[in-house]
Amino acid sequence: MEVSDIHVGKQLHCNFSIQGATPNPPLCFGFGPTAVPGTGFFNGGLLVGNPLNFPIPNIPEATCMVGRPDPISNPLSATAPSIFKISNKGSALPPTPIDVVIGEPAKGIVGISINSLNISIFNKTNISIISPQTNGVGVLNWVGAKTLTGAENLTGAKAQAGKEARSSTKVFNGILQVNGLLQSNVCKSDLGIFKAVAAPFKKFDIPHPTKPGYRLAHTCLEGPEIGVYYRGKLVDNNIIELPDYWRGLVDPETITVNLTPHECYQELFVKKIEWGTKIIIQNNSGGAINCSYIVYAERKDVEKIKVEYQEEL
Repeated sequence: MEVSDIHVGKQLHCNFSIQGATPNPPLCFGFGPTAVPGTGFFNGGLLVGNPLNFPIPNIPEATCMVGRPDPISNPLSATAPSIFKISNKGSALPPTPIDVVIGEPAKGIVGISINSLNISIFNKTNISIISPQTNGVGVLNWVGAKTLTGAENLTGAKAQAGKEARSSTKVFNGILQVNGLLQSNVCKSDLGIFKAVAAPFKKFDIPHPTKPGYRLAHTCLEGPEIGVYYRGKLVDNNIIELPDYWRGLVDPETITVNLTPHECYQELFVKKIEWGTKIIIQNNSGGAINCSYIVYAERKDVEKIKVEYQEEL
């Protein structure tokens, strides 16, 4: 049967059954005397748009298949710019929190696949995503503030313009490269040895210990080596006992010693360094020794730093 126009005054039923004997009436829209006028019921598949978009015979791809209309057979269909839209224009009622519902979480899991060249989301209030795991592959461009609570795993490049506030642990298994200023009130790690940490300078900033309302800022002494030091005083003693762990920590050939006499002039010098853990001091004038000392050495448990190198573009 072909007709040019059909007007349905109450409900439209498309069902494989004898007329008036619907086995599964649409209870959500009412049935019989309680039917809501202007509603439809399809107890089967529904195809809207160009039928050539779904060409495989007798194999429906979904219960409801929606595609763009065929502009050749129906040129007037091109006046509709999109294939699906929900709007409350002309409605006196505001939108509700359930304007769009996909699936029924109370009864099972619903799978969704979206194949799109571009997705744009414009939202005025809030977007909530509740998922045990969210995976993203590719470039993520984010402009504005971003707040994360929990773990985040990223594969690929990430470009961000704006601030990021985080109230959880962030784990780096690769190289962290900072091209600007790196600031932190607390810097704590139990990951082990960092291979490299690069910054314009190394600084700490703490509340002033004696002046309320002030802060105290210090910077680290910088040099062309990864060095350690050990300092102390000698009174009536001529042996500087270095820590036992220096045997495995420092190169003994790099040990240097500074001596400062106290109370009187003393002709002090380093007589011998034994096993990299013991330094023998001698007073050339034969008097008692009363001095302070500081010992420097270069670590051997890590690679030497390359002081001058070509910048990577």
